[in-house]
Amino acid sequence: MSEQSAKPYLVRAICEWCADNGLTPYLAVRVNAQTRVPTAYVKNGEIVLNVSASATRRLTIDNEWIQFSARFNGASQEVAVPMSAVAGIFAKETGYGFAFALAGDPVASLAAATAPRDGEALDDSKLGRNGDDGKPKARPSHLQVIK
Repeated sequence: MSEQSAKPYLVRAICEWCADNGLTPYLAVRVNAQTRVPTAYVKNGEIVLNVSASATRRLTIDNEWIQFSARFNGASQEVAVPMSAVAGIFAKETGYGFAFALAGDPVASLAAATAPRDGEALDDSKLGRNGDDGKPKARPSHLQVIK
């Protein structure tokens, strides 16, 4: 049996704590193909949503999804966010909350980060080596003479 993620429990806890203290819970979301949010408000692949009781209707936070209806520029829209896309939850007024590491395929991420770009093969000149003795090249000085 695999262990369940603590993320949905922490999101619910911060939402409840905010409500008890008269604070506004904001949800930071990394938008992906599964998220249903108003795209006009997405910036750099992210959106921050007010999930307070006064801003949402039919808010449900289960272990897999956060779903609610909210008004955006006067128009009611349905919002659905998978728990895997939640980047954080925090109180607007104090900033108190949690940031979460977004899950990804670690093998694919490592392969993408270390792959040569534009189909170029790595050689000693790209690694900053002379090639003859394996030592790094000396970099030119960044200092300039000012007269």
